[in-house]
Amino acid sequence: MSLQPSHCSHEEWALRVQLAHCYHLVDFFGWTETIFNHISARLPGPAHHYLVNPFGQNYTEVTPANLLKVDLDGNKLEPSPFDANPAGFALHSAVHGARHDIQCVIHTHTTPISAIVQKKAGFDHHNFYGAQLYGRIGYHTFEGITLFDDEKARMIDSLGDKHILVLRNHGIAVGESSIAKAFFLLWTVQRAAEIQCQAGALGGEDNPLPEDISAKCADLTAMLIRESGFAIKFFDAMVRKLIAERGQPW
Repeated sequence: MSLQPSHCSHEEWALRVQLAHCYHLVDFFGWTETIFNHISARLPGPAHHYLVNPFGQNYTEVTPANLLKVDLDGNKLEPSPFDANPAGFALHSAVHGARHDIQCVIHTHTTPISAIVQKKAGFDHHNFYGAQLYGRIGYHTFEGITLFDDEKARMIDSLGDKHILVLRNHGIAVGESSIAKAFFLLWTVQRAAEIQCQAGALGGEDNPLPEDISAKCADLTAMLIRESGFAIKFFDAMVRKLIAERGQPW
């Protein structure tokens, strides 16, 4: 059982619980990269502090209590026997420092996503989920492992005002105004990648969607995520499924 420390506010603890559940859900769906990759959640307040996983722990070992609190330079703000993954600082600190509308950033490179982002054309918008991503993706040229501060500005320029950043030849990062919304967006991107890969392996001619239909789907999905409780219902249902099948994770 992971108990709330006395120095931790109720607001921060609720965020920690939700972020820990998000880590366990990513593992539950099979989207982990062993101990690598990272999910962050920005804490309320002007300081741009955020929570991130302790590097070296499996996603199934993440708890509300062992999440690290760091600043934009990756410095730990509270004692912990763990450090954060340095490869996550450039990406997460860049987004949390520049995009006040984004609270949660999730970075993955599952096999379908990595395959799609290796292709010059990137994501297409001709399947049900791909259509929902129309006009919502920024593309960033691969510069190697994201370790260096000088890449931050270029990543933010590539992201622009969008919520999905394709790291070409690497993976993706999605960001939204809450953990639940970011997780739902990640699920949508993952499904789009899976279907695009499967369709590409089949013979026969694709049935392309007109751009205006894809744009309509994307606008509707963005509205559902941001202006309704749709993503929260989805996230809460997936947490219930996780607990029903695996038990309470901590």
